Amino acid sequence: MELRHLRYFVAVAEEGSISRAAARLNIQQPPLGQQIRDLEYELGVSLFDRHPKKISLNAAGAVFLADARDILKRAGQAVENVRRYDKGEAGQLSVGFTSSASLHVLAPKLLQQFRLSYPLVKIAVEESETYELILALQEGRIDAALLHIDANRFPDLASTVLSEEDMIVAVPLGHPLADEGLGPITLKMLEGQDVVVYRRPDGPGIFERILQSLDRAGVTPAIVDEVYRIVAAINLVAGGRGVTIVPASMQVLHPEAIAYRALAPGQLSPLPLCIAYRRDLKLSIVRNFVALTKEIAAVPAHMRGRA
Repeated sequence: MELRHLRYFVAVAEEGSISRAAARLNIQQPPLGQQIRDLEYELGVSLFDRHPKKISLNAAGAVFLADARDILKRAGQAVENVRRYDKGEAGQLSVGFTSSASLHVLAPKLLQQFRLSYPLVKIAVEESETYELILALQEGRIDAALLHIDANRFPDLASTVLSEEDMIVAVPLGHPLADEGLGPITLKMLEGQDVVVYRRPDGPGIFERILQSLDRAGVTPAIVDEVYRIVAAINLVAGGRGVTIVPASMQVLHPEAIAYRALAPGQLSPLPLCIAYRRDLKLSIVRNFVALTKEIAAVPAHMRGRA
């Protein structure tokens, strides 16, 4: 039995006539009649009551009609599903974020717009450190990630800069550097200050670049704590442990306990926000996501809310 047999059967059942069904199917009447008899022979069941000028479903045919319609519907849906998957319009997308990238103004916009553009795609979100996300990309456990480093340094990965944001200094309220009267903070002003560092010993991250800039400026901060996550560093600052340098998007955290101070121009280069993905980009769904992130990022910030 083939799907065409079911289509022929449904047409004859709905038309109540071999000739009308043949016209509907655009085939000759004798071959259609033979296909219906072949189907009945294979089933071992008569599906129609035949009259001189009419053919009508019998009780067994009525039962089979419901199943035949369901099978054809599911077969059609299967075809549509695989076509949508091939176009990247359906399936599952797994996206990773570092904790700092997840707070960037672009992060929710990217997810929201992708859901609107591809409503049949299920999006799984994972938050982790940069190194874990790089590994997850390389091992195929996630499809894309928003990071603050250039992933092009890894042979099997690629990345594109979506946006850049300023770095700022997070200072406990009441700390001398919290005084706005001092003006923008310079790296020299961090000399001897207690500094909380967020970095992993086994992978790249934001603070490596900051420490390199401090070293070039001849500044030796007193590192009082070293944690793995930027949010943990901000929590320590809120508790009065010391100061730290964070992306501007992080200033939404603990505003009741932390003064976020601007750095003087030229002290640190802006921090890039990158979309990272596997270089081969085999899946259409990932290509669609990457393309959409680039498209949204290219829209001026004051226009994004209208998209």
